[in-house]
Amino acid sequence: MAKYSFEFKLKVVEEYLDGLGGYRYLAKKYNIPSFTTVCTWIQAYKEFGETGLLRKRQNDKYTLDFKLNMIESYLTTETSYHELATNFGINNPSLIAGWVSKFRKLGKEGLVKQQGRPSKMKAKDNKNNKNSQISKNDADRIKELEQQVLALKIENEYLKELRRLRLKESQKKNKSQEIHNLRGSFKLKDILAVLKFPKSTYMYWQKRFNRDNPDKKIEEEILKIREDHENFGYRRIYGELKKLGFKINKKKVQRLVQKLVQKLKLQVMSFTRKSRKYSSYKGKVGKIAKNKLNRRFNTSVIHQKITTDTTEFKYYERDKNGNLQIKKLYFDPFMDLCNLEILSYGISEKPSAESIMASLKETIKITSDCKYRRTFHSDQGWAYQMKAYVKELRGNGIIQSMSRKGNCLDNSPIENFFGIMKQEMYYGKIYYSYKELETAIRKYIKYYNELRIKERFGWLSPVEYRKQLSVA
Repeated sequence: MAKYSFEFKLKVVEEYLDGLGGYRYLAKKYNIPSFTTVCTWIQAYKEFGETGLLRKRQNDKYTLDFKLNMIESYLTTETSYHELATNFGINNPSLIAGWVSKFRKLGKEGLVKQQGRPSKMKAKDNKNNKNSQISKNDADRIKELEQQVLALKIENEYLKELRRLRLKESQKKNKSQEIHNLRGSFKLKDILAVLKFPKSTYMYWQKRFNRDNPDKKIEEEILKIREDHENFGYRRIYGELKKLGFKINKKKVQRLVQKLVQKLKLQVMSFTRKSRKYSSYKGKVGKIAKNKLNRRFNTSVIHQKITTDTTEFKYYERDKNGNLQIKKLYFDPFMDLCNLEILSYGISEKPSAESIMASLKETIKITSDCKYRRTFHSDQGWAYQMKAYVKELRGNGIIQSMSRKGNCLDNSPIENFFGIMKQEMYYGKIYYSYKELETAIRKYIKYYNELRIKERFGWLSPVEYRKQLSVA
């Protein structure tokens, strides 16, 4: 007896075609273990009509050519077992899977079904043949593994020899340089005789001592770029060189920067240090807006999508007794998601509604030239639930959007900016006054907007990219 009747299958298919549910919904509704079963019924119905849902009672016999055709269709196309079974009217897709498996193991012989009961003698012979086949397979496998081990040994020895030759080459170069320095005091033939150093090797390196460095101009430019941008790695240095008109490959820039790092210690010194993150969430204190932005951060329209958040900085200050006290500063930027430019920001000694509202009004004024309706996104912080904040947005026809509770990924562009900013101007440095930290933040924002280039903007800074879009 069939597990599912024809009437039941037809009912499920008709519900799907009428738009009353998808594969998973209908499978759950009618307690069907796998939604792929529903999918198979629907495909069979579309291909063969109602007859495709009828279960065949007789066992069909398939010819060798038919089986080979099925196997070839499966192996040479991206068609699944279920699709092949549906297309060729085979009741059980696992039949095709079995044919493919046998064909891979035994070839065509595995597809031929032998008639009658095998004799006991044959069974013994088959067992012996099987054992001999296994032992032969084991021997082939062992031989293959031995070849792999040999190849790995050769590769390992080759790398060791290559390293030894490079060290030897470097030693020859250094020794040639030392001999060259001694030539002012002794004759060359005497030096070479005492040190037992080949003259040909010395002459080879001597020709290269006085050669001009072909990359001198590029290296000088790299050093200038690093003076102005101490946190630039080789990628941004490559971008700056491209802007200056140098036609150079990124890998060559990487190699030259690594060379200068070893020679002049030009290592980027910024580093990341984890600290407790400031949280402005105080529960529901006002109106919480829906997540209208829904991580659709990309836009080609300037001033259309704006995001904001608050972050915390720490600095040290001496009290009346001369003891160092840890103080805090709060930074409230508004960022344009089109070019990641910081449009306005507030800085305060404590989480302040006045600072956020002042920055909000300034941002609304800056973005008033947008032809489309604007969206301002934030987290669910207490300041963004304030009646004054919500009223200001509504009064200017702006859509308010908020991240879901406890989900920083919904506001990842501004979180990413905080990470970059703190890595480049805060971590690893100690500030001893509010004024010193405030000045450093203002200086960095100007640098970030006007000078810090990004590969995604064609090696332009946020301001340069905005101007380019305005012209276009």
